[in-house]
Amino acid sequence: MKIIRRRRKEGLTNYKKRIILLKSRIPRLVIRKSNRSINMQIVEYLEDGDKVLLHVESNRLAKFGWPARRNTPTAYLTGMLFAKMAKEKKLDKEYILDIGLHKPTKASILFAAAKGAVDSGLNLRNSIEFDESRIDGTHIKNYAEKVAGKKHQFSAFKEAAEITELFNKVKNEINKAE
Repeated sequence: MKIIRRRRKEGLTNYKKRIILLKSRIPRLVIRKSNRSINMQIVEYLEDGDKVLLHVESNRLAKFGWPARRNTPTAYLTGMLFAKMAKEKKLDKEYILDIGLHKPTKASILFAAAKGAVDSGLNLRNSIEFDESRIDGTHIKNYAEKVAGKKHQFSAFKEAAEITELFNKVKNEINKAE
């Protein structure tokens, strides 16, 4: 009889993948997405439990004027903010990417967050392939122009056509912030 651990049975943890990450003895950059936000953490393994060294959620972008949504530009900006905060806390080690049970896909929101962190100077061991044209929200802008006048999923932006300008403004504010 094979014993199945509770977290595996509930679909919360892939222990085989976790053991591989922990054997590297490198702190993990954990990226998770929920229905409304992107969460990023630096987690270090300890025998008596994992220790979270830094945690950032995408809703922190609201102070820079960015609406909190779960999309590619939000993930990228969250990654930038995360790397900036990691530098301030002097967390400048090498990290390994942990995306949990999510399947790695090229245009994934998780990889957009990792790309934002790497572009802002975080030392990440994994290689990230990401479609650069989606980072600033050009695809959202094109969609908004296509369905102009109709209610659509990106109506939270006052003018979805202005998303690229807002993205660049927020990106510059994050780079300037101390």
